[in-house]
Amino acid sequence: MRFLITVLVDGALTGTLYTLIALSFVVVYRASRMINFALGEWTMLGSGLAAAAAPAGLGLVGGTLGAGLAMVALGLGVSHLVLRRLLGRPVIALIMVTLGLGALIRGTATIALHGVPGGIRLPIPTEPLVLQGVLIPADKLIAAAVASIAVALATGYFRWSRTGVALRAIADDQQVAMAMGIDVPRHLALTWGVVGVLSVVGGVLWTFVAGGGFGLVLVGLRVFPIVILGGLDSIVGTIVAALFLGVLESLAASYLDPHVGGGFSTIASYLVLVAMLFIRPHGLFGRVDIARV
Repeated sequence: MRFLITVLVDGALTGTLYTLIALSFVVVYRASRMINFALGEWTMLGSGLAAAAAPAGLGLVGGTLGAGLAMVALGLGVSHLVLRRLLGRPVIALIMVTLGLGALIRGTATIALHGVPGGIRLPIPTEPLVLQGVLIPADKLIAAAVASIAVALATGYFRWSRTGVALRAIADDQQVAMAMGIDVPRHLALTWGVVGVLSVVGGVLWTFVAGGGFGLVLVGLRVFPIVILGGLDSIVGTIVAALFLGVLESLAASYLDPHVGGGFSTIASYLVLVAMLFIRPHGLFGRVDIARV
């Protein structure tokens, strides 16, 4: 029983980290109905910049802030130079742009981040806590707490601020939002700036817990079942789905992998994704788009 509780706690903490990374996906989709397939590359680049800046005399905090500013600048640049020119274009054009952007980031990072250490050490304990015989990884616990704070701040910003209201209006109808005087390009640029910050925070925390490098690109792929299950435009759904799939992966790794072969835990979430697409294609908390024709 104690082992089961340990597995459940570990899965829930992992799911919290998934939530922070998945939030970057939902933020972009809510604002522009754009599917960002370069999410893993953004997270990898954010953590890589922080890892590169920290040994350069900036320290961990300075390196993370510097990486955050660099990613915000990258987000604003991409929004200004590329995405604003695609307003009103077919969705497939936006998807192809994110795929190309991801390939560009991977290729550039291979050269620019060559020799950068893959791990990031945070000044927090890593020894597991033992409570009534239940092992709780201290590193994941602290990382999950930081991730929860970041998710709460981002959620509150997009729910109650004027910018959040404007972004919801843009997501409903860009043309009507522009007619009402909302500066669509500026608000979309702010969205990508927030994505840059979330990418750095999520990348640093994930690198500290599980290691970094180009393996972080795969984390982006593991996030897609979460956003589909929870609903592409639902932050609450993302939180619920991330916790559920984090626990599912942990249970599969502990109880099924030894019997059916290692790696089944990595595809368990995709099996849930396929089932969800058959049962409820818009996700547990997603909204069904109703259009008058």
